[in-house]
Amino acid sequence: MNTISSPWTFFDKIYCISIDTRIDRRTEAKKQFALCGLENRAEFVIVQKHPVNQEQGIFESHIYCLKKGLEARARHILIFEDDIFIKNFHPESLSSALQFLGQTSHWEAFFLGAISSNSMKTTNKNIVAIRYRCLAHAYCLHHDFARHISTLPWSGIPFDNLLQQQCKKGFALSPMIAFQSSATTDNQTILLDRMRRYCGGLPFIQRANEFFHKHKAIILLLHLVTLLIFVFFAVLK
Repeated sequence: MNTISSPWTFFDKIYCISIDTRIDRRTEAKKQFALCGLENRAEFVIVQKHPVNQEQGIFESHIYCLKKGLEARARHILIFEDDIFIKNFHPESLSSALQFLGQTSHWEAFFLGAISSNSMKTTNKNIVAIRYRCLAHAYCLHHDFARHISTLPWSGIPFDNLLQQQCKKGFALSPMIAFQSSATTDNQTILLDRMRRYCGGLPFIQRANEFFHKHKAIILLLHLVTLLIFVFFAVLK
């Protein structure tokens, strides 16, 4: 396998979930895939919006893709959502990260874009170990973990929340290249969607989250120094 010239060959199956009525999103997703050499690899999985619970519909769509990949005996299953956009894609960086991942045992998930609760450097500058928090618009599951996730039934928990609970060994490309657009959400978290927009939208939040974890030590040190300066001048008064 030559991941240097074609990093996407690492992924045995690549799916993009799209609601049947969102032709606009599929059109844009195809453009995004063409920018990074995925136009002939990504298979669109067309689904219908759940009639009662849209979060359940999203959950079932992701589980369907995982089962579809497992039935095809895929070892690495990459899944996108159709509101994806790609930025700053460098095949060499992705290839390097995937080579590291291929030499790592017992990994569960690899994210091209996500929000994390924690991030730690590895011996490869192009990949970090993360504690996954949310967003499932661009991720790959190892077949062992995919098999486990695919057996879990809908229990009222959104898919990315389930992934957060279950994923113990996750990695992410550094810097991340996949972002969720600021288009109106199709899920039921309208209030959350509005709050995200007030905070600059998902792309900004994802970048800020990644920046914070990458420079966390310096940021915390600056906060501590600022606090000490404030206390010093308060005492002088």
